[in-house]
Amino acid sequence: MAQVNFHFSGQITTCRAEKGQKILNIALDNGVPMEHACGGNGFCTTCMCTVKKGMEHLSSRNDREENMGLTSDPWRLGCQAKVKEEGEIDIEITA
Repeated sequence: MAQVNFHFSGQITTCRAEKGQKILNIALDNGVPMEHACGGNGFCTTCMCTVKKGMEHLSSRNDREENMGLTSDPWRLGCQAKVKEEGEIDIEITA
């Protein structure tokens, strides 16, 4: 399992995550507020987050992210980035 640390409004919430889980779902399942206006379908950028640590433990950027203008690190869409392996991942959510 991976460890995902969500940083939001001065708080840190640490969660365990299985391979294949999306960052958005991990956040919502653990009470971490992450916007997702399009329902997690990759058609907006409201779930955009900053990967502060552990990008190598996430899936590669996909076409939906690139189409939304997220073409370089550290920015990812929470609804598209999936845990691909064990490791520690730090995610910063901005309001």
